Amino acid sequence: MNGLWFFGFLMAMLEHVNRPLVVVLDNASIHTAKTLKPYWDLLEEKGMRFYFLPPYSPELNCVELLWHKMKYEWFPFKTFMPDELEQAIDEIGAEFGSKYTLTFC
Repeated sequence: MNGLWFFGFLMAMLEHVNRPLVVVLDNASIHTAKTLKPYWDLLEEKGMRFYFLPPYSPELNCVELLWHKMKYEWFPFKTFMPDELEQAIDEIGAEFGSKYTLTFC
């Protein structure tokens, strides 16, 4: 994946939504690629608004919060063996929302 792929993804989103979109992004290189610069104005003209998280802000990034919870609370220690990790992720995914939940303050 690269910046142009990400632009294509954003354009595809616009094709399926008929209202303004708010997109919150972290500072991953795919989101800040120089190849995207010419396209930001076009995307905003089409109704997208972009908000970037501060450079290092795991407390604001839902994926980071989820990974922290999985790593330190939900995974048993044996999960850190390579053959166990995929199985544990699948189990959490299957039971997320019932057995495994996240709450935000």
